[in-house]
Amino acid sequence: MSHRIAAKITGVAGYVPPKVMTNADLEKMVATSDEWIRTRTGIRERHVAEKGTATSHMATEATKALLAQTKTDPAEIDLIVLATVTPDMFFPATACLVQERIGAKKAWGFDLSAACSGFAYALTVGAQFVGAGTHRKVLVIGSDTMTSVLDYTDRATCVLFGDGAGAVLLEAAGSNEGILDFAHDVDGSGGAFLYMPGGGSLHPSSQETLQKRMHYVHQEGSQVFKYAVRRMSEMASHLLNKNGLTKDDLKLLVPHQANLRIIRATQERLGLDDSKVLANIDGYGNTTAGTIPLGLRDAVEQGRVHKGDLVLIVTVGAGYTTGGVLLRWAY
Repeated sequence: MSHRIAAKITGVAGYVPPKVMTNADLEKMVATSDEWIRTRTGIRERHVAEKGTATSHMATEATKALLAQTKTDPAEIDLIVLATVTPDMFFPATACLVQERIGAKKAWGFDLSAACSGFAYALTVGAQFVGAGTHRKVLVIGSDTMTSVLDYTDRATCVLFGDGAGAVLLEAAGSNEGILDFAHDVDGSGGAFLYMPGGGSLHPSSQETLQKRMHYVHQEGSQVFKYAVRRMSEMASHLLNKNGLTKDDLKLLVPHQANLRIIRATQERLGLDDSKVLANIDGYGNTTAGTIPLGLRDAVEQGRVHKGDLVLIVTVGAGYTTGGVLLRWAY
């Protein structure tokens, strides 16, 4: 194998807000129906943060559960890499807020923005610090409050997203375990198809940006769909082929949860049966940076991964960003 990153996941936990928004609830808010949403996206319900609950709160809850599960003292944490496109505020970084709330007094940290590929990117970044031998315990978090940037008059986007967070602990790996390889890329030409135009330095917040509804998600669904199917299947095949592996070696594919049709189309291209593909979008919707760690948590809780199993993460997000991480499950 051409890459050997000496880092492994030693625990995973997640958090979703208790409030649930069903498709029936959305029927009362926008011109849509439960059947329309289910047949086109696979989503039945999603979790929604109450007013006053932000990305840092969900990230903190997921992290507290992870620390309890792994019996880790917050003072042992060296670094926090937090993937999000919905930070509590532009600055300080959401990672700083989480660091203070969990009492990780010796940790430094930062936010990483790669949209739906954010957690995969953050996982790779965190692994470099462990692999370099400079950091013993690294927190990698994916957390997004997507309902804070949804236009509930736009039925094409408001039905897709939910809120949630997940976190993993990275530590040094032994032989032939943990993260085996990764691949990431960006295609900036895709920036025109999935974006939020308002609030940055190009279009600072103003009365005009508010009136033009520029502070919400804008998406060209058909363009994103085609790109996601092609690149997720290509990324999965690339990592398997590069490492002399086949689909038969794979125990579980954990794809980004954007749309069930994207997941199934990717699955079909790879020739995988349902037992080898994690799909939990029906209960969460698209939680952006939260989908992969929530998927890993569900896989563990459902007994779908065990020590020694080969797991492959694949993602596509706004940018466009694409990510893939190949790992040998370590516990």
